[in-house]
Amino acid sequence: QVQLVESGGGLVQAGGSLRLSCAASGGIFSINAMGWYRQAPGKKRELVAAITSGGSTNYADSVKGRFTISRDNAKNTVYLQMNSLKPEDTAVYYCNAALTTLTNKWKTDDYWGQGTQVTVSS
Repeated sequence: QVQLVESGGGLVQAGGSLRLSCAASGGIFSINAMGWYRQAPGKKRELVAAITSGGSTNYADSVKGRFTISRDNAKNTVYLQMNSLKPEDTAVYYCNAALTTLTNKWKTDDYWGQGTQVTVSS
């Protein structure tokens, strides 16, 4: 069974940095895109950053120049380096992976992590 396990969230002061990690495991055949989403209280979940298996990246305008997404394909892991954090970055951050499994190699499905809280104090 596929699992996405996130780590690295926490409390940080404005201007500080955090690094999130997300490791995917369990019957995976291949992983296409991986990404990070976030959801603040009372708001919709939004895309923060995404990266393809080939390394192409996409960022929300609000995090460009501050956040960097990367991945280690050998470890099925995606990272989000967050610098110059602002109070408005406070949210639950979710890892997402579009992947195929050993039992269904021809159908790509979305999987989600459980979320990790990031709180930025002013």
